[in-house]
Amino acid sequence: MAPIRKRAVVFAAESRPESLSDHTPPEIPAAGEVTEMVHGRHATLPDPHADWLVVDNSSPQCLADASMGALGLFQLLPDGIALLDEQLCIRWHNNPFAKLTPNLDDYSGQPLQQALAPADGTDLSRVGLPEPGAPPIQITIRREDKTVLALHIARTPPLAAPAPAFLLTVRDITRPTQEKQKQEAIYRAGLELGNLSPDEVTQMTPEERVALLKEHILTATHEVLGYDTFEIRLLNNDTLELIPLLEYGMAPEAAARRLFAAESENGVTGYVAFSKRSYLCADTQNDKLYLSGAADARSSLTVPLMIRDTVLGTFNVESPGTLAFNQRDLDFLVLFGRVVAGSLNQLQLLEAEKATAASENTNRLRREVAQPSDDILNAVTWILERYIGHDPDVCERLHLIADRIRQIRTDIGTVAVDPHQAALSNPIPQRPPRPALVGKRILVVDADPLAREDAHNLLGQMQCIVEAVQSAGEACRALRNFHYDAVLTDIRLGDANGYECFRQLRQINSLVPIIMMTSFGYDSTHSIVKARQEGLKAVLYKPFRRAQLLDEVEKAVTTPPPAT
Repeated sequence: MAPIRKRAVVFAAESRPESLSDHTPPEIPAAGEVTEMVHGRHATLPDPHADWLVVDNSSPQCLADASMGALGLFQLLPDGIALLDEQLCIRWHNNPFAKLTPNLDDYSGQPLQQALAPADGTDLSRVGLPEPGAPPIQITIRREDKTVLALHIARTPPLAAPAPAFLLTVRDITRPTQEKQKQEAIYRAGLELGNLSPDEVTQMTPEERVALLKEHILTATHEVLGYDTFEIRLLNNDTLELIPLLEYGMAPEAAARRLFAAESENGVTGYVAFSKRSYLCADTQNDKLYLSGAADARSSLTVPLMIRDTVLGTFNVESPGTLAFNQRDLDFLVLFGRVVAGSLNQLQLLEAEKATAASENTNRLRREVAQPSDDILNAVTWILERYIGHDPDVCERLHLIADRIRQIRTDIGTVAVDPHQAALSNPIPQRPPRPALVGKRILVVDADPLAREDAHNLLGQMQCIVEAVQSAGEACRALRNFHYDAVLTDIRLGDANGYECFRQLRQINSLVPIIMMTSFGYDSTHSIVKARQEGLKAVLYKPFRRAQLLDEVEKAVTTPPPAT
């Protein structure tokens, strides 16, 4: 019996000619079969005589199955797919591509520039197509209808014709692009709200500062979030009344209504201030908590304005349409609410500075800002480690936020003393900073909040940039992402002993000076002894004198690192 003859067409990437083999792939022939091998450079598809298809030495595939799969799968994919020639004209496209470009039913034979019609100045006819073996090219275009498309153009193996062909993938990324722009706009608004000039800090009255802040919030709410009807109230901690600060588009009776932080009978705003939880009202006419705000409101969002666990007030927005807001809108308002809360907190601190002696206010501002800013920096570092390698733009924004927080701390520590105010208030003379410590960045690791506060006060008076965390894990995360001139760590931490923390920090940065702190008592883990064996230079025994702390830190930041 004559052997059965099979025909196999073999394709390989031009950048990998070694993948073309003279040997028949072992999966194709069976007993009594003879396979005729035809290289792709000598054949085009469809080949009426071919039974098998092999691409880049992959497993052979029945050509009929491959054809059926290609015809069905390309139509089912959610992205637009098109085959382009060297002149960037469309030879074929799937149905999703036609939906992305609805002007014509069939774009076959049309130039890509005409089909996609970019409105941002992009000339697709001048795009440099990828050479054989080169990676695909990626382009983002914006169109007149404000949609944003991501294009991915790859060179295809010569399966369909001997002439070069290119596979285009088109995806609508309008929504994620708009969300990213909104996030960036909120970050910019936060920087603007908290960016008071020295003249605004020292020369404006509290009333003028409030008016300036209200103007900034009003502008940012319109431009960033696009809301035209909203209300901000501040909580009086003594009476629990929510005092109107700013409203736009609300009915007069709603703006004048007295509200209190309470679980019931004070509307959604009172409930949010009481519970410290955000609230999405999808239908105002069927929500028992809702009290009439804007005359035509049918949906509302309300979030608490908080610094740590303290409610400063509430932020409420309303819309005339039912189901006008979703969870994503609420998330953006929560993020923007944090920006507003930070600005309100800063404003309150500045008012406190105006009411007391300049020297005492500087210390008070440092104490009040220390813990919230430590929390923000710790949160920024936590987010940063999850975006590194994935989104450089977000990482850049997070670094900018961290730098601004540190700048605020520096500005607070160097506020000039008004001599007239000082003479009236008779402040205690401030000790001059040690020049070697000015501007040095110190990381303090201690589970005791009072110890962290003392470190802020003592080193802050020397114009050090102090950042405090309460665990070894937080310390390692901070040291991985930022530079520090010295680290002070207690030997008793919630997640590690002093020696374990010392080793972990040294593995991250072997040159950073480390000072251990401990209370008098038995060191059951022998952290100090073991750390000294590995290069620990200094130990502070609590309660230590102010001069001891400053001397050891100054020695640490001025001693050259050991030669490597």
